Amino acid sequence: MDERRSGCPINLAVEVLGDKWSLVVIRDMMFGNRRHFRELLQNSEEGIASNILAARLQHLTDQGLVTRAPDPGHKQKVIYSLTEPAIQLVPVIAHLGAWGRRHLPVTRELAVRAELLERGGPQLWEEFMDELREQHLGVPRPAGRESVFARLRAAYEAELARVPEEQLD
Repeated sequence: MDERRSGCPINLAVEVLGDKWSLVVIRDMMFGNRRHFRELLQNSEEGIASNILAARLQHLTDQGLVTRAPDPGHKQKVIYSLTEPAIQLVPVIAHLGAWGRRHLPVTRELAVRAELLERGGPQLWEEFMDELREQHLGVPRPAGRESVFARLRAAYEAELARVPEEQLD
């Protein structure tokens, strides 16, 4: 049985998500659609070590935030998926991103998704969660909606493509 410091919901959430890497791994699965160990490892902006990534994925799996299954496209790989409780972190992550944009020295390209999520508010978060449910849980999303994932990725890629002003001189 797990030992918990208290039954406080904030304490319990911090016990699950409060380490240095768990939310970053969830972020990369949500916004980068990184579903394989190698993708999560090699495409980490923060440079997570392989042993730490393995430990975080195991922790997230044990906590019921991520599932792991054989990849039907490759016999020797597994595919990681977000569970419904992890998908429901979208509003929390949107608020964290908005707070970070206001109070910390962010880079434009890494802050643009947070800005779009903040501006889009709860309606956009719900649409994004529906899309994540389709990607990770196989639940079809309502027809006729533009992909939130594609909009977020396009904004990020557009920022990456911009020439920094100091290079224009």
